[in-house]
Amino acid sequence: MRLWLSIGALYGFLGVAFGAFGAHALRARLSPDLLAVWKTAVEYQFYHAGALLLIGLWLRAQQSPALQVAGVCFALGVLLFSGSLYALALSGVRGLGAVTPLGGLLFLVGWLALFVAALRSA
Repeated sequence: MRLWLSIGALYGFLGVAFGAFGAHALRARLSPDLLAVWKTAVEYQFYHAGALLLIGLWLRAQQSPALQVAGVCFALGVLLFSGSLYALALSGVRGLGAVTPLGGLLFLVGWLALFVAALRSA
């Protein structure tokens, strides 16, 4: 429970920092396409920071292996999905985009795990 709350809060903090960095420091340095990539990374990081906070709170009321799976998938998904998009935006190396779908797949598995946890909840 504490792990997911901590990671969710950290990802939320970093999302604000990266969002501000993109809006202020990168606006003049990145092309509109790469700035859009940066924005997508920030958005998905925020969505899943919130989901991790939800998982941490849910685990206070009910222990569930499916919630743990969702937490792992979301935490790793942010690293792979958003991380690869941040790296792509900063470097311009399009090959980094090959990692992004793996993070997206982890997000999908995480949401399915939440669905299973909801079905099994008391």
